[in-house]
Amino acid sequence: MKGIILAGGMGTRLLPLTRVTNKHLLPVGRYPMIFYPLHTLAKCGIRDIMIVSGRGHAGHFLELLGSGNQFGVRLSYALQEDAGGIAQALGLCEDFADNEKVAVILGDNIYQDNFKDDADKFKLQERGAKIFLKKVQDPCRFGVPEIADGKIARIEEKPQNPKSPYAVSGLYFYDNRVWEVIKKLKPSGRGELEITDVNNFYIEDDSMKFAVVRGWWTDAGTFDSLLQANILVSKEKQELNF
Repeated sequence: MKGIILAGGMGTRLLPLTRVTNKHLLPVGRYPMIFYPLHTLAKCGIRDIMIVSGRGHAGHFLELLGSGNQFGVRLSYALQEDAGGIAQALGLCEDFADNEKVAVILGDNIYQDNFKDDADKFKLQERGAKIFLKKVQDPCRFGVPEIADGKIARIEEKPQNPKSPYAVSGLYFYDNRVWEVIKKLKPSGRGELEITDVNNFYIEDDSMKFAVVRGWWTDAGTFDSLLQANILVSKEKQELNF
């Protein structure tokens, strides 16, 4: 199983902080933001990881993280030329994945939980996908699942009237069919290839599983959530031991 960190985008919601650097290089506690998703994947036992970044600051990731040796992983890098959505960025990683299952994490998502058991079980699955939900106060900011009879019936992206209090967090496990799914996607109204459409494929295929995140989780893509991330990490006094 290989790992992918999606760290592209323009970070416009964090201007002017992101005028001279990538959002995922901003500090959260004692570490650059990108260290946290890297740590999450490393704790899953994943050693081959690709980082997808956008134009302008790609070299900064390479200078900071290098080959990954200091973290006990092997890092590869890809460039997302234009901000075409999460699924479009993921599609750049097909050759890297080399037909293996993948664990995909958004570069601004920070978790308290350890997902190694989930990853180990997913490796044994023949096919399918898995997502991780968290109950939140503002689900309309996220993809929101409609849950019926213990299964996800559908995910709606940023709904005005959410059908549940849960958000789809930014960690996804996929089998090797994900690349063909992405190739068949059409841009949404935002002009992007949506990861929600990828997840809905697996739901319709009846091969989507989910778990609820037990500990805290936050993204760090807005000023409010970046502050929240710093508060949570500071309380945790978390040492990122790779």
